Amino acid sequence: MPVYLDHAATTPLAPQVRDAVVRALDEDYGNSGSRTHEFGSRAKQAVQSARAKVAAVVQAEAAEVIFTSGATEANNLAILGLAAEGQRSGRRHIVTTCIEHKAVLEPLERLEARGFEVDYVPVGPSGRFSEADVFGAFRPDTLLVSIMQANNETGVLQPIESIADGLAGHAAFFHVDAAQGYGKDLAPLRHRRIDLISVSAHKIFGPKGVGALIARSRTYARPPLEPLFYGGGQERGLRPGTAPVPLLVGFGVAAELCITEHDARRQRCEAIRAAAVEAFSGLDAAVAGADAPHLPNILSVAFRGVDSEALMLSLKDLIAISNGSACTSASYTPSHVLTAMGLGDDRVGSTIRLSWSALTPDVPWHDIAARIAALQSGD
Repeated sequence: MPVYLDHAATTPLAPQVRDAVVRALDEDYGNSGSRTHEFGSRAKQAVQSARAKVAAVVQAEAAEVIFTSGATEANNLAILGLAAEGQRSGRRHIVTTCIEHKAVLEPLERLEARGFEVDYVPVGPSGRFSEADVFGAFRPDTLLVSIMQANNETGVLQPIESIADGLAGHAAFFHVDAAQGYGKDLAPLRHRRIDLISVSAHKIFGPKGVGALIARSRTYARPPLEPLFYGGGQERGLRPGTAPVPLLVGFGVAAELCITEHDARRQRCEAIRAAAVEAFSGLDAAVAGADAPHLPNILSVAFRGVDSEALMLSLKDLIAISNGSACTSASYTPSHVLTAMGLGDDRVGSTIRLSWSALTPDVPWHDIAARIAALQSGD
């Protein structure tokens, strides 16, 4: 089997998570909303424990965690859930960036169709936006600032702590799509001025189908979110439906491991990145966002003169990789992220994304580099 290098798309289950999910399937199969018997009580306790573990990663309160099906639903709830507040207050202005995930950009398009005004802050060649551009977009009627923590294609980290500092005294809500950074870059998400944080379990060795919107209270008031659908009143009335207890238990264990294994995971990911960069040093290659702060587990690199589709086909027996976001790769359209960085069509078409984790075995980087060199030389 090839080495799996598409961890930005999804990660395998950690062994501890798998064991916890199976145990919950076998033992905690009760409905956590059933309060009249032991099975329901045990399920409820398991959910409460998971909620506390997910909150602990960003130093939030357990009651501030709203479980969802993943970061996409959490993004939709954070953005569309504030629409009624915007209409009520007359604040219909939103600030975001042009490199956000489609799970942010498309809900914002829906709000624009309903009369909201959205400013899309550009990024430079580094893939990082200027804080001054974001601050310059603030207005008295700004309802929401929505910015990702780390880009899913390049791994470039955005200055969300500076934005949070700049929002001091402003009424706007601050939402961070942390699908890539949650559990990997801990300190920024612990800033108390970040009101809303979207996360997914399957990016941190947890199960697919579960995530959360962390909605912090500010001056004892919760963000005035409205639900996207109705029926049951679970999750503070914002996300109805029977709790998927085994998935939540797995999410909780995965979140807990993000703290206890953080340093060791980071060191392993940095070592893998250093080995990749060294192996590619003799090639005609360019790393997107090379000079910007970045996550240690994502490398977006273009090999000049080699089409990314042909490259992936050539390397498929060695590594499993992608040439962009898994959510949009089926469309084969140019990356809106790389295009926003000002990269030309040739470079965009030659770019692949390599992403790994602490669970990744040794990668045959020099064999990979040799095969790429052969492609670049036409051999």
